[in-house]
Parts: sequence; C-alpha cells; structure tokens
Amino acid sequence: MKYLIGIDVGTSGTKTALFDENGEKMASHTAEYPLYQPKNGYAEQNPFDWWQATCEGLQKVVEKSGIDKNDIAGIGLSGQMHGLVMLDENGEVLRKSIIWCDQRTAKECEEITERCGLDTLMRITASPALTGFTASKILWVRNNEPDIYAKCKHILLPKDYIRYMLTGEFATDVSDASGMQLLDIAKRNWSQEILDLLDIPAEWLGKVYESCEVSGTINENGSKATGIPVGVPVVGGAGDNAAAAVGCGVVRDGRAFTTIGTSGVVFAHTSEMSVDPQGRCHTFCTAVPGAWHVMGVTQAAGLSLKWYKDNFCDTELAEAEAAGKNVYALLDEKAAEIPIGCDRLIYMPYLMGERTPHLDPNARGIFFGLSAMHTRAHLLRAVMEGVTFSLKDCLSLFGGLGVKVDSMMACGGGGSSALWRQMLADIFGCTVKQCVSNEGGALGAAILAGVGAGLYPSVEEACDKIISVKGEQPADAANTSRYAQFYEIYSNLYDTVKPFCAKLALL
Repeated sequence: MKYLIGIDVGTSGTKTALFDENGEKMASHTAEYPLYQPKNGYAEQNPFDWWQATCEGLQKVVEKSGIDKNDIAGIGLSGQMHGLVMLDENGEVLRKSIIWCDQRTAKECEEITERCGLDTLMRITASPALTGFTASKILWVRNNEPDIYAKCKHILLPKDYIRYMLTGEFATDVSDASGMQLLDIAKRNWSQEILDLLDIPAEWLGKVYESCEVSGTINENGSKATGIPVGVPVVGGAGDNAAAAVGCGVVRDGRAFTTIGTSGVVFAHTSEMSVDPQGRCHTFCTAVPGAWHVMGVTQAAGLSLKWYKDNFCDTELAEAEAAGKNVYALLDEKAAEIPIGCDRLIYMPYLMGERTPHLDPNARGIFFGLSAMHTRAHLLRAVMEGVTFSLKDCLSLFGGLGVKVDSMMACGGGGSSALWRQMLADIFGCTVKQCVSNEGGALGAAILAGVGAGLYPSVEEACDKIISVKGEQPADAANTSRYAQFYEIYSNLYDTVKPFCAKLALL
C-alpha cells in the first residue's frame, strides 16, 4: 500500500493529513500559530511558524499511523493564498508575511492601476488591483520598507515557502499564482508585461507548475527536519480553495462548493475561461490542468463567528466545557432557537473589508436593526445569516458569467454545521450536499500528489475513485421566501453606508 500526505497551511494553523491510496485518512495533526495585527486593517504571520507546524505535523502523522515512511509516494501542498513571503539571497525570511486579509495597500492598488491600466489588468490577470493580492503587498514594502525591499531576492506564497524548506526549490502552481496579480491567467504563466510595468524582477518569482506536476523532491535538509525520506516527490499543489475543490470532487463543469472557513468562498469549476468585467469575483486557474474556476470571496465568514464567540460567549464557552461539548455545536443550538430574520436584526460581515462583490477595503461590520428585545442569541444567529447573505452575493454573480451550477457542496468548519448547511440551502434556494470526508484542502493536496506520483491517471479520475457524498439538505421553499425578504434589505445596506465607511477610514 502506498500513502500520500496533504499539507494545508491555513490562517489559524497548518493541518497535515496522511491518506492511503484509496483516500482513507490514516492520521492527521493540526498545529496552531498566532496572527499579528499591529494596526487596524493589518494582518501578518511568521513563516517560521508555518514551517515549525509542518515539521511537527509530518512527524506526528507518521508516528500516529505507524506506516513505513518509505511507502510515502508523494506530498501535496495547499494553503492560504496571496501572502507575501520575502527572502534574501541566502533564502532567509526578511519580514513577517503580509497575509491575504491584510488591507493596508489601498494606495498601492491605485499605483498598480495607474502603472498598468485597468484594461490591461483585466486582460492579463482577470482582476482589478486588490488589496488582498500579492502584487500590492510587494509595492507596499517597496514604498514603506525600502531597506527590506533592497535585500529581497525571492518572493514566495505561504505554501511555497514550505516547498522551499522541504525541497530547496523556488516554485509555485498555477492556481495559487493566480492570486498574485502577476500571472497571465489565460496563458498560465508569469506575465512579463505586468512585471515590467510594476518594475518587479522576474527572477524573484519561482517556476510555475500545474498543480499535479512534480515540482521537486525532499532534500537532505527537509528530511532531517521532518523525518520524511529524501527523494519523496512534492507536487505543485494548489491554493486553499482550488485544493478544497479537488477534495470535494468539484473538478467538472456544473459542480460548485461553498466553504465557510476563516473566509467564505463560493467556487465553481469551468472548462472555459470567463471573466467578470467589473472584477467583482475572481477567475483563476484551477488545479485541473487546462481548466479555470470562478470564485467569490467573503473576507470574514467563520472569522465573524469566531470573533463573536471570543468576545461575547464566555457563558457558552464555560457551559460547553462543563458539558464536554464542542462550543460551536452549542452555539448552533442557541442560534436554532431564534427565528429566521432574528426578529428584524441583520448583520453585515465586513470585519476585514470586503471582496465580493464590493471590492472595498474600507467596508466595516454592522448590526442593523438592534432593539432592546434582542439577546446575544439573536446576534449570534444574525452573524450566521449575514455571512450566508454575503455568500449569496457571490453565487448571484455566476449566472451572468455563463457559469452554470448544478451541484453545490458544503465544506470548511461551517459546512460541518447542519444548521449552517440548511441556511445555505434555504438562502441559495438549492440542495446542499456534504462530503463523507471533511479533510478538504489536505485531501485535495494529497490527491494531486497521487496524480503526480502516478497512482491515478488524472485529477478527475482520482476524484471519481475517492470522493463520495454522505448526505444532502434540500431547500425549504417557505424558508427561502422568508429569507428573501431580509436579503433584499441586506443587499441594499452596503450602498447606503459605503460613503460613511470611507469617511471613517480617514479619521
């Protein structure tokens, strides 16, 4: 029996999972690390924390599973997209990584648009200049930390830093590179035109691979740190959402998934490249060679619920601990007691600005309709509904791009909640399915490793063999009608408060 490992470098922690060649999980381990927010709107992490978490995870899964590590056929990488990792000529990290949800680069986005022109950006990168993307972060360091910028010789994404530490290779894959704003999305390689316009040296960027191609092998240093044998192949891997798509079988036209992790995503596979001319949703290369995906992103999905739990749910935390229950399961029970619409209370989940459909780093969260009758449970359910309304905003854009959705999967931490899955079904107005495996990006990365190692002939055939559904929740027509009344109000609130968010940002 051969084994595969998927490493998913997330925002709250790195998950390492080991699977057999049939996709059965043998062991997994998650190691957490901090997020640094030195200023309002800033978000950074230490790349060495990711590496320590990876080393710990690889050692633990081999130990827990009891397998012969010489039977490991390949490793796949997945991870949070857009994060900027800058290395010097010796491969040493120059500063903390500015990660995906950081919003400091509004001026740099203006600079990118001035240098390149919006038409050129859309033609080549399929996106307007966005604060979350890597290119604006590079320019921010150049503009604000010139001493660090002068020492830079290599730029990597979070998961690709792990690849470098494992293999010594400077490389990335097409899906993750799509979120840097430096890739020609149609040609699936770096755009020399964009690099020249932004004055970013091409030699700073690694080689671009398809997600299932072998990008390198474990070297002596990687083996010494992790215990994985020298020579084990490491494939290109994928950005977190592209890997999650493989992990739930969204690898053919008509298939889509919604994930509620720290951020929230609605993602649909397409064999034809289709771009929103306004840039409200993303068109990226996907992990299936020669294919793309469209994706809408809610910046603070599960993050909204975690923020609420951490700040307002001490009672529930104590109650869950005393009862030996998962606190999120207890919060589901509390939220389920509140009616649809939370007795006329609506939440806007813009804690970290917003991408789809507003593209506004200044957007901020709001509870609208608060009255003296509302309890903490009302606010809790409003958070869950508001996140789901934001995901509805994403899905609503796909039809105009000619991307048809016939099947919707639910993934991520929020996808494990029956209450939240029913909200998705009712607000989307469609049946929502759940995978047997909840390993998401780690499983997707492992599947890609299996294709690269020759265990499966293609990504699609690997998913046919491994991925299965364990249940589905149809929409309740009466609930869909009721939610639509609140969604109409929700969808008009942003335009009303937008100018005030901009003014607030200047204070």
